[in-house]
Amino acid sequence: MNYTDLKAYVVSDQIDPLLSKIICCDDLLEEKQRYLKLLDAAYELYGDGDYHFISSPGRSEIGGNHTDHQHGHVVAAGLNIDNLAIVKANDKNTVYYRDGDFKITPVDLSDLSIREEEINTSEALIRGIAYRLEKLGYRYGGFDALCESRVLVGSGISSSACFEVMLVEIFNALYNDGQIDPIERAKIGMYAENVFFGKPSGLLDQMAISVGGFVTIDFRKPEEPVIENFDFSFSDYGYELILVNTKGDHSDLSHEYAAVPNEIREVAHALGVEYLADSSMEKLISNFKQIREEVGNDRAMLRALHFYNEDKRAVDEREAIRNKDVERLLHLMKESGRSSFEYLQNVYPASRVNSQSLSIGLALADMYLGEQGAYRVHGGGFEGTIQLIVPSDKVEGLEKLLSSVFGDDCIMKVRVRPFGTKTVI
Repeated sequence: MNYTDLKAYVVSDQIDPLLSKIICCDDLLEEKQRYLKLLDAAYELYGDGDYHFISSPGRSEIGGNHTDHQHGHVVAAGLNIDNLAIVKANDKNTVYYRDGDFKITPVDLSDLSIREEEINTSEALIRGIAYRLEKLGYRYGGFDALCESRVLVGSGISSSACFEVMLVEIFNALYNDGQIDPIERAKIGMYAENVFFGKPSGLLDQMAISVGGFVTIDFRKPEEPVIENFDFSFSDYGYELILVNTKGDHSDLSHEYAAVPNEIREVAHALGVEYLADSSMEKLISNFKQIREEVGNDRAMLRALHFYNEDKRAVDEREAIRNKDVERLLHLMKESGRSSFEYLQNVYPASRVNSQSLSIGLALADMYLGEQGAYRVHGGGFEGTIQLIVPSDKVEGLEKLLSSVFGDDCIMKVRVRPFGTKTVI
């Protein structure tokens, strides 16, 4: 729609049913004002044209910490916190993407080769996604985009995957008539992150963001992941899902994240396979002494043990969700948190033992909640965010405690939204 028609549509009540599901709240007026403000800013910046709104959510990892890159099982959910972009195609074959004070250099799509100077940058992701689209036979072209981000960098709800899947959906909406399905979108985003951005990762983040809802994913065949979507909400059982940003220093941690899949892969190779999912805990245990000597890294061995236990736990969590057994699910989530701390060892960087903000957050949650609810490291770990499932009558007290330590803005109360990344209009 052009500027005038789109503005009239947002103001009308026609958009209300869809918008209420995307934002998972009742404050439609505030959300509409957000859309209108972004539309006016884009019109002033880029002029008139055929505009589209794209919404891409954050994600919460419920179970399966670092199992996806070993072709295991995960449990995740798309959240009601999103990045919202307004976009239109241009005829310059160049991507112009603006997001507040976040600076992205225009990307000329006539050259889709990997550039060393762009590794670990947003420009690399744009170029990598266009490259992958071309290789898969999809169309791509230039566009003008203005984004208002609420999935902030360092928020723990996967800002990079949110950005990646949003980019794929922009190309999808503008140049491919919406023909790229959610699974393909996620895989394209992961490719750009792995190959062009230079970060080894699995598919959990992109898939949860692309598909949305409360999902379980079996990555045993990563080209054809098995996805189940459940109508499940912690609030139906008297609990709130809360993420806490513990304000740790994220700088220079790429080597810590990369070490997790790299070390686990060493154990897999010692077992004679490419991924741990292709072998078994039984084979690892029966050959433990030999493999330990071959790998020469005890942390890698512990991380492999974590994978096998965590992978089974994610399957058990799926059954607990299917049976609406919330107490069983909470028990498994706490087990997951302990395994991440003790075996996977991704709660604090090994090089920064005097900086353990996640450990502090988990310790305080443990002391306050005791046997109630659940608490665990959230996502990649090392610094950033913890996840809490808190009884409703305990929320206020725990928020007060954690805010006194990490600041008033540390708490994110979130809900599951039924849609993943979506072209809203």
